Amino acid sequence: MKQGLELKLGQHLAMTPQLQQAIRLLQLSTVDLQQEVQSMLESNPLLDEEMGEEGGGAGAAPETVEPSSQDRQLDLAAEDTLPDELPMDSQWDDVFDLGTSSSGGGSDEDLPDFESRNSHSQSLQDYLRWQADMTHFSADERNMAELIIDAIDERGYLTESLEEFAVALEVSEETLLSVLRRVQDFDPPGVGARDLSECLLLQLQQMIDADAPVLLAQRIVKDHLQVLGRHDYPRLCETLGVDETALRAAMALISTLNPKPGEDVGTEAAEYVIPDVIVRWTGKHLRVDLNPEAMPKLRINRRYAGMLGGKDAAHKYIQDQLNAARWFIKSLQSRQETILKVARAIVERQKEFFANGPESMRPMVLRHIAEAVDMHESTVSRVTNQKYMITPRGLYEFKYFFSSHVGTDSGGSASATAIRALLIKLTQAENPRNPLSDAEIAKVLADQGIQIARRTVAKYREAANIPPASQRRRL
Repeated sequence: MKQGLELKLGQHLAMTPQLQQAIRLLQLSTVDLQQEVQSMLESNPLLDEEMGEEGGGAGAAPETVEPSSQDRQLDLAAEDTLPDELPMDSQWDDVFDLGTSSSGGGSDEDLPDFESRNSHSQSLQDYLRWQADMTHFSADERNMAELIIDAIDERGYLTESLEEFAVALEVSEETLLSVLRRVQDFDPPGVGARDLSECLLLQLQQMIDADAPVLLAQRIVKDHLQVLGRHDYPRLCETLGVDETALRAAMALISTLNPKPGEDVGTEAAEYVIPDVIVRWTGKHLRVDLNPEAMPKLRINRRYAGMLGGKDAAHKYIQDQLNAARWFIKSLQSRQETILKVARAIVERQKEFFANGPESMRPMVLRHIAEAVDMHESTVSRVTNQKYMITPRGLYEFKYFFSSHVGTDSGGSASATAIRALLIKLTQAENPRNPLSDAEIAKVLADQGIQIARRTVAKYREAANIPPASQRRRL
């Protein structure tokens, strides 16, 4: 085998750490981005957060709190032109503040309460144990109650049989049942039930007014819950010996009960989202702007940047941190510009939705937006992930506007989102005594030029959380 050297030319993409950081920032949600910015502020002394006229940046020295007119921060939102001479060791892109000048001077009370948002509430088991501690149990009964509470799932149901507990503890089932009855008196009503019928019955038994609808509701959930689930109202009236008015009153009462009482306890605090862009009507046109409250406002710490000039390890550290801070600011700028560009392309393509509602949604895939903004589809995918826009029609994730299409008789296409909206409209307007079947809905859509099979209707109906016709039947 002969060895030799060969020279080849080729192209390849080098994923530098800076490029990897820019890609990672692009796919972060606004809440996650704020945490990333806070982490950078804590680790990089060359990076400051602009807190308004009366506040200094995080970690800034007192000298940087009130900069002189020669060393003042460049506010890209407030100034139309740059000064003739930039301050020493600073550039125009050392500052990242695309918000309005009035949005940066809020007090701490105006900031989101992230500690409260991320806090976790008490678990169901802890809540039940606390009530058990307040109940007069003997030592043996307290151990039984503890075993029962540990066997209650997140829905509030007892998942183990009393027979198994009785064998394990070497006690009678009657003794365990008496302890279970006391646990079932705990809050939330219905907790500790062994099935749905018992859960609903426990809630009805705790109602103070035992009037006719309550008593009838107790009979239904105790002995006729399956018939009620099949919506066989004529048979239910005949079996119970009541008229339709009495049955309707009892059913209205049953509908107020909670089939999963445990889920009301121990749930995490609500997750809030911060919209990245704001969409509003200006006359007959839609305007898309970045949300200034969602944008971090950063700048380079001028005091530390002015220490450059030496060649020792300290000055090298400052230079490295300065480069990292500047690249982080540029990555944030690029992220916001990309989000705005993609948002405007989405709104432009779906402007009929904003004018007429979901029924006018156009079919759209990543390729459509990628071609409109001259980006790769993977980039558009990152931008649309966990990004939100507040619009005149509500808050939507970018991905909401993407959907597949179904052909129409006219040769065009209809969005799957538009079809779901039509399906919801049809089921809301149907006769509750005789709801539309999937086949009947498919025929109605066919009359409107949208040809889809019954199985496709069932798929869209399930995606819209609409029960089948047998479960939608009402008195």
